[in-house]
Amino acid sequence: QVQLVESGGGLVQPGGSLRLSCAASTSGFSDKGMGWFRQSLGKAREFVASISRSGKIINYTDSVKGRFTISRDNNKNTVDLQMNNLKADDTAVYYCAMTPRTGAWTVDTAYTYWGQGTQVTVSS
Repeated sequence: QVQLVESGGGLVQPGGSLRLSCAASTSGFSDKGMGWFRQSLGKAREFVASISRSGKIINYTDSVKGRFTISRDNNKNTVDLQMNNLKADDTAVYYCAMTPRTGAWTVDTAYTYWGQGTQVTVSS
């Protein structure tokens, strides 16, 4: 059974930074694509970033390009999301997800396993 556990959320001022981390409890981590999604109050869940199993293919939603960086460590079974220059619109619950496929998928239907989410609040 796969477990994904996110950490690193919190309250930050606009312009600040946070680093989210997701730890996966599975022996097949290096064969799976990983993604980050977020959901704001009253809105649908949206794609943020994804990374292929090797880390060679990465995708971002337009609104975070140049500010967020996704990375993974296949030796530690972790995937991180470095978030810089945070804005109020980035406020949401952030979810880590794993797909059985190897690529960097951008749709939530491609993902099978989900973490419990971590709250990110950007406010002065």
